[in-house]
Amino acid sequence: MASKVRLFVDHPLGEGQLVPLTREQANYLFAVMRLPVGTVLSLINSRDGEWDAEIAEGNKRGGVLACQAQTKPLQMPPDLWLLFAPIKKARTDFIVEKAAEMGAAKIMPVLTEFTNSDRVRQDKLQAHALEATEQCGGTYVPEVSEVQKLDSVLRDWPEGRQLMFCDEARVGERAGLSGSAGPWAILIGPEGGFSEAERIRLAALPCSTVVSLGPRILRADTAAVAALTMWQMALGDWG
Repeated sequence: MASKVRLFVDHPLGEGQLVPLTREQANYLFAVMRLPVGTVLSLINSRDGEWDAEIAEGNKRGGVLACQAQTKPLQMPPDLWLLFAPIKKARTDFIVEKAAEMGAAKIMPVLTEFTNSDRVRQDKLQAHALEATEQCGGTYVPEVSEVQKLDSVLRDWPEGRQLMFCDEARVGERAGLSGSAGPWAILIGPEGGFSEAERIRLAALPCSTVVSLGPRILRADTAAVAALTMWQMALGDWG
C-alpha cells in the first residue's frame, strides 16, 4: 500500500535498513495521517537520496520502517547561500520555505542596521525548511544558521564565494545578473532597506555583484523569491 507521505529521518537509508520512528513522527503517521501497517512511505535524510520504506510496525508512541528500494538519488542544490534580514514571523517563515523549495543550500538570517525584527527561532525555521523539502520532492534539507550580525558575516566572508547584493537603490535599472558559476550568496535587505554605509561597503567588496530586481521596489519576501529565481536562471541548476 503506497502513500504520498515523504518523511525526513536522521538515520541511514539502504536496502533492508530498519528505521526507528521518533514519538513525534509516529504520532504524525498513525494519529494524524492514520496510516496502517504495510503503507509505503518516501524517506529522505540529506545523504542517501529518496527511498521507499514500508511501515513494519507502529503505534502513536513509536514504530519501525523497513527500507525497500531507492527511488531517487541524492540531488544536491547549487552551492548557494541566502542571506536575509528577518521580518515579521509569517513572512520570515515564507522566505525560509521558498528558499528550501528553490534550491538554496544554506539559509542565513542576518541583522542589518535597519532590521526591525531580531527574534528568530533557528529551530523553528529549520523545521520549516525540512517540511518544505519534504513537500517539494527534494532530497537535501538546507541548513538554517543562527541569526548573526551582517557585519560579522562580512568580516569572516569565505574567499572565493561571490555575493549577489540586491540593492533597492538600483530600482528602475534593468534587472539582470552576470558572473561565473561557483560558490555564491544572495543578500536581501530588511523592510527599511540598507543604510547608506552598508550600501557603500557592500558595493565595494571585491566579491560583490550589485543587482537591481526590476522597476519596482519589492517587499523583502517577494525580493527573496525574485532574486533566487534570477540567480537560478542565470547560474543555477534550472537551465
